Amino acid sequence: MVWVVVPAAGSGSRFGGPVPKQYMDAAGTPLIAHTLDALLRHPGVGGAMVALAADDAWWRGIDTLYGKPVLTCTGGASRAESVLAGLLALPDAIRADDFVLVHDAARPNLATADLDQLLERGRTDPVGAILASPVRDTLKRAGEDGGIEATQPRKGLWRALTPQLFRRLQLTRALQSAAAKGVEVTDESMAMELQGQRPLLVEGREDNFKVTTAADMARFEWVLSQRQR
Repeated sequence: MVWVVVPAAGSGSRFGGPVPKQYMDAAGTPLIAHTLDALLRHPGVGGAMVALAADDAWWRGIDTLYGKPVLTCTGGASRAESVLAGLLALPDAIRADDFVLVHDAARPNLATADLDQLLERGRTDPVGAILASPVRDTLKRAGEDGGIEATQPRKGLWRALTPQLFRRLQLTRALQSAAAKGVEVTDESMAMELQGQRPLLVEGREDNFKVTTAADMARFEWVLSQRQR
């Protein structure tokens, strides 16, 4: 079984309000609890390491779920720093060449079948893999004045999702290298790409969305209501 690192130290400033978005209630349950449920109910996931802000006052002290350990560590000022902290804090039983998942705290609608595919295909790849979705919308590049400068070809473009799956030591070194060079990576795959690696793309469902706005939260609550029906 693999462990998962969940970076949850962000303030969720784009969402707005005093409560970080990962702790906002969705159908009476904090968003991060839905995320952990989606991860830990999978038989291939053995435990979670949640990277929290140093002054986190919202964490409810979850220490086990489905009989699996949920551990915490102090994250950093950026996603990459929090993921690196989580990787370094994993139990010693997680070996350097073991695969580890990384998943957004505010991405609660992960499908079990998608995680099945990621684990099955990613663990046979020499680098690792990420869930992703092909770009289907027409893309426009804007000028500084807000006008359209060009239509971008979408062929071969994918939207990066999570989880992302890499070996513990390789990802740790990739994140450390990016930090040393002053490069702000926006996901784990980017750190690996900077090392000359080519992670595998595994197509996932488009409803594996990240809650960033109030509209996203309303969408997830609608999804929950449909499940209950």
